[in-house]
Amino acid sequence: MSKLISKGIVKAASFLNMKNRINYFKAAPEALEKIMELEKYAKKTAIDKKLRELIKIRVSQINGCSYCLNMHTKEAKKLNVSDEQIDHLTAWKESDRYSEKEKIALELAENITLISEKGVNDDLYERVREHYDEKEYVDLVIIINQINMWNRLSISMGNKANS
Repeated sequence: MSKLISKGIVKAASFLNMKNRINYFKAAPEALEKIMELEKYAKKTAIDKKLRELIKIRVSQINGCSYCLNMHTKEAKKLNVSDEQIDHLTAWKESDRYSEKEKIALELAENITLISEKGVNDDLYERVREHYDEKEYVDLVIIINQINMWNRLSISMGNKANS
């Protein structure tokens, strides 16, 4: 059933008049079905929905993806993430708007997004594991990689933020 839903989403998106270089849903439907399957998995994890959106916003800020930044900021607001939390994301380390658990997830997100510069050393891994079990750690990594993939796809295809 889940695969049918993914195929349906991809099929519907292939008819959209997307304002980008290529309608990638139409050009590569099999690939987008797989991406949508992973997206569905990421949404079902035990990771807090608000935190997932904060991660997606922060990663999109780092990558400079206005399309994803706009989309996930709107989604965060629907989930009642405070304006202060959204506005403070670029300075999350110094902000008192985030719990230690949220801060360590944001640090992991930054390090994975900038992996060639920062990496994920044993110290960071151990600090993340103080707050998240093995499955949650894997799920965080998947969520972070998923938004990085969307950012790179969106930027490569010339997507622009909708107003």
